[in-house]
This record gives sequence, structure tokens and C-alpha cells, in this order.
Amino acid sequence: MPEAFSLDPRLAADSVLVADGPLSQLRLVDDKRFPWLVLVPRLPGAVEWLDLDGAAQRLLLAEINLAGHLLRALGPVHKLNIGALGNVVRQLHVHVVARQEGDAAWPGPVWGSGPALRHPEADRLALVARLRHHLDPLSPS
Repeated sequence: MPEAFSLDPRLAADSVLVADGPLSQLRLVDDKRFPWLVLVPRLPGAVEWLDLDGAAQRLLLAEINLAGHLLRALGPVHKLNIGALGNVVRQLHVHVVARQEGDAAWPGPVWGSGPALRHPEADRLALVARLRHHLDPLSPS
């Protein structure tokens, strides 16, 4: 029997589901210092980009592009940071972070830049609603 997809508990604790895409869960990282999305392909055992076949790689790339456009739709973005480190959480996941000059970690990486500042619940729910609202017009046809 094939292994079922299971979200790493650390990703579940640090993010909230925005939507399920064709390949990945699109999740909002709960840190109000940075507009930050993470894509988690629903492929059991996937750790590295190389674990995906060509079709899945292309689909994940399209989802990364969509996440970047989604962050741009929320407001001005000085730089998009895209990364799949996996040193702590081995499950394949790709971060897409909207950066602003002078943000809490600028010009360094967001990883290890201090403890997350969680969104108040009402703000988090409103942000997820905004992201979902912007998803439909941005989705590839």
C-alpha cells in the first residue's frame, strides 16, 4: 500500500493552509514580519527537488511562480526570496518570501533572524482570505 502524504509537524505548527494546488499545499507562514508563503508538495517521501519527476518539477515551478505573483498582488515587493533548504525539516517544501528593504532581517535571510511574531488571529484570518481572493485571477488556465 502506498505511503500517504503527511505534513511535517513543524510546518503544520508554523503555518496555516491557504489552499491546495494541483501538486502542493500553499501555506502562509505565521510570522507577521514577512509576507511568507510555503509550498509543500503532497508527495510522500519527497525530500529534494530531484525526487520529483519532470512533470512534477514543472508543476512545482508553476506553483512557485503563482506564489510569487500572489505576494506581489498583496503589495509592493522589493525582492522575492525563493528557497528550499530542508536542513531542519527534511520534507520537501519551498519558501517564497516577499522582502522589503529595512525589514526585520534585511539584507540577510529570514531564517534564523529571531523568533516569529505571530499574526493576531483576526489579522491571520483576514490575510488568508485576501490570499484566497487573489488566487483565482492568478491561477494558470
